[in-house]
Amino acid sequence: MFKRILISNRGEIAVRIMRAARELGVETVAVFHSVDKEMPFVHYADYAWELTSETPKAGYLDISQIIELAHKSGAEAIHPGYGFLSENAKFSQACIDAGIKFIGPKPHAIEVMGSKTKARELMAAAGVPIVPGTKEKITDMNRLHEIANELVYPVLLKAASGGGGKGMRKVSSPNELESCFESASREALKSFGDDSIYIEKYIENPKHIEIQIIADEHGNYVHLGERDCSVQRRHQKLIEESPSTVLDESLRYKMGEVAIAAAKACNYVNAGTIEFLFDKHKNFYFLEMNTRLQVEHPVTELVTGFDLAKEQIRIAAGEKLSFTQSDVTWKGHAIECRINAEDPFNDFMPDTGKIKYLREPAGKGIRCDSGVESGSTISIYFDSMLAKLIAYGRNRQEAIERMEQALMNYRIKGIKTVIPFHLAVMRHEQFRAGSFDTGFIEQVFDFDSFKKIKDEFAEVIAAITAAGYLKAKAQAQPERRKPKQSKWKDYRFISRRLF
Repeated sequence: MFKRILISNRGEIAVRIMRAARELGVETVAVFHSVDKEMPFVHYADYAWELTSETPKAGYLDISQIIELAHKSGAEAIHPGYGFLSENAKFSQACIDAGIKFIGPKPHAIEVMGSKTKARELMAAAGVPIVPGTKEKITDMNRLHEIANELVYPVLLKAASGGGGKGMRKVSSPNELESCFESASREALKSFGDDSIYIEKYIENPKHIEIQIIADEHGNYVHLGERDCSVQRRHQKLIEESPSTVLDESLRYKMGEVAIAAAKACNYVNAGTIEFLFDKHKNFYFLEMNTRLQVEHPVTELVTGFDLAKEQIRIAAGEKLSFTQSDVTWKGHAIECRINAEDPFNDFMPDTGKIKYLREPAGKGIRCDSGVESGSTISIYFDSMLAKLIAYGRNRQEAIERMEQALMNYRIKGIKTVIPFHLAVMRHEQFRAGSFDTGFIEQVFDFDSFKKIKDEFAEVIAAITAAGYLKAKAQAQPERRKPKQSKWKDYRFISRRLF
C-alpha cells in the first residue's frame, strides 16, 4: 500500500478521497490555488502545497506543476478525482513517465473512450449495442443530409470529444441540419479544442442508465449494478438513484455483462462507468464511458456496501479486487441530490458569495459529502457544486421521505442553492411514482408553479417576521393583547411545508 498520495482536485471530491485514504492508513497531499487556501479540503489533508498560475482553474490543469509537487511532497500516487485532469490521457502518461502511479485507467483506455467516435467503433466491434449513426466524424454536407434521411428525423449531432451537452444539437428537419451542424462544431471547438461532429438517431425520451464497473490489474472485472441519472437539465445530471425503477434482475444482469464486455474491449483498469440510453421498449444503447470515479458513486456504495474510493487506491497499489461478482448484492435504495450554488428561480444562474451559516442534515440513512463550511467563499472560478446529499432507505419510498426531510433541514445562508428545486422534485407525483425520463425537467416539471413558491415563501417569511415582532412587542407590554398563537404555528408549518 502507498504511504502517501496526492489529490489533484478540490472541493468535496478531494475530501472524499482523503477520508478513504485515511481509512487505509495512507497520508494525503492537497494542492490548492490561493483562492482556495481556506477551503476545508486544504485543512483536511496531511500536507498542502500551493499551486501558482495566472488563473485559479489553470493551476489545477497544470500537469508539470502537479507532477513536480508530487515529487516534492513525497507522494507515490495521484488521484485525479473527477473533472479537471481526471480523463486526460496525457496526465495519466505523465504520471507513468515520472514514476508516479495514476489512480485510474491507463492512457490508452482514456484516449479511446474519450473520443465518442473511436468509442463507438470499439463498442460495435465488441458487440456492444450502439445508437444507430456514424462511427466517424462528418465532413461532407451532402453525406450529412443522406445519413440524416436514412436515420429518419429527429437526429442528434454530437461532439466527438464532447460531454455535458456541449456541442450537441437535436435536429427535427432538414432545414435545420446545416445551421445546427455549424453551431455544434463551433461550440465543440470552443469547449474541447476539437470541432469533430458525428450524427446518430435521436432516441425520444429515454432513460439515462449507467453501470458501475471496476477492474484490477490481475484481469478481474466486476459490475456493481446501475444508477438512474434521468433527472437532468440541459444534459446535466441533477438527481441520481440506485436501483432504477425500470430494471429487473434479468435486465440488470444483461446490462452488467455488456458493461464488462465494453470495459474489457479497452483493457480497462480501475473504476469506470458505462452509460446507456434505455428506451421505452427496454432496448439499451451504449452512450459513452466515463473513465473516472463518478460524482454519483455514493448511491452505488450505499446499496452495495463497497467503498469505491478505497478500492481505487488498493487497485492502483497492485492489489486484487477485495470482492468478486458473486459477492455483489443490492439492498435498499439510495438517492443523491447535487447541492449547487445556483438560483433555481432564475434559470439556475450560478451564485457566488460567502457562506454565512451552514447546517448540514444528518440522521439515519443520510450522508452528506461536502466541500464547504461556514465562512467558505464560493467563487466564480469553479463548478457550482457545493456538496452531494444522499439518502438511503429500505425501499425507494423511504429514501425519498428521508431525502425530503434532509432537504428541509439543510440550511445554507449567504448564497442561493438548488435545495428548493430538489424538494419540489421529491414531492412531484411522477417522480415519486418512478415514471420519469430525461425529458422530465423540460417537459413535465412545472417551472411556472415552482416559481410561485418563491413569492409565496417571501410572503410567509414576511408574515413570520411580523408575527415575531408582534409576539415580542406583546411580551414587552403585557397589558396589550397578544397575537393568536395558532396563527404563528400555521405560518411556521407553511414555511416548513414549502422548504
